[in-house]
Amino acid sequence: MRQTLIALLILTCSTAWAQISVPAPSPLSTIEQKVGLTDMSVTYSRPSAKGRTIFGDLVPFGEMWRWGANASTKLKTSDDITIEGKDVPAGEYALYAIPGESEWTIVIHKNTSYWGTGGDKYSTDEDLVRFTVKPNKSYPVATETMTFQFADITSDGCTIEFLWENTQIKLAVKANVDEQVMKEIDMKMKGVSSATYYQAARYYYDNDKDINKAYEWIKLALVDNEKFWMVRQKALIEAKMGKYKDAIKTATKSMDLAQTAGNMDYVRMNKKSIDEWSKK
Repeated sequence: MRQTLIALLILTCSTAWAQISVPAPSPLSTIEQKVGLTDMSVTYSRPSAKGRTIFGDLVPFGEMWRWGANASTKLKTSDDITIEGKDVPAGEYALYAIPGESEWTIVIHKNTSYWGTGGDKYSTDEDLVRFTVKPNKSYPVATETMTFQFADITSDGCTIEFLWENTQIKLAVKANVDEQVMKEIDMKMKGVSSATYYQAARYYYDNDKDINKAYEWIKLALVDNEKFWMVRQKALIEAKMGKYKDAIKTATKSMDLAQTAGNMDYVRMNKKSIDEWSKK
């Protein structure tokens, strides 16, 4: 029994001592870039050539490739974009490639969970899009370690550039900057909504805060949106400020609007307030 325990202890210690940290042969890398108003990133593991022939040998032609080492290469975009004219909605995707001598097929895939290409689990039903590009196989500078980079950056686009050995692949990316900016301009130029001014004014009135500020806000709320309940709120604020003549005039307007809208509750409330304020 004692000998068994000693043997187990030695085995356990040996296993623990064997677990040492060593550099990864294909280290993980993430590159990030803001393109227009869109945040983009590519995460991939980077193998090196190490004297080997890459395309057509280490990476066979005509076969699906994880476009890197280890897990599949990932593309992430915060907004909708296009890649080579193909729509790519905001999200995270796996990038695969099928290299060829004169043409590459690029696959943008919705399932990012696979190690490598996923083997038998891979389904073309989960492809977002496939398209072909022409490789530059005579790139003048040899690249030892596989590289993705963002290049040719403009205010509304860029190129995702792939380099390894003497092969270069370029993917044209377009961000939807004009639509994003126009949407923000429309939103910002509209300013604060009348409903927001009304809610703020009512909160200040109900909670005995700065009544002058409440008065400014309710006037802004009524600029293009005179609803009977909002006009009544103005009358209540005026009365609280001691402006009873103004409050009666405003309450009369609210009562007329409520009458037209068929809301007799507000007709009665305004009439009662007018009677009270007339005695002030």
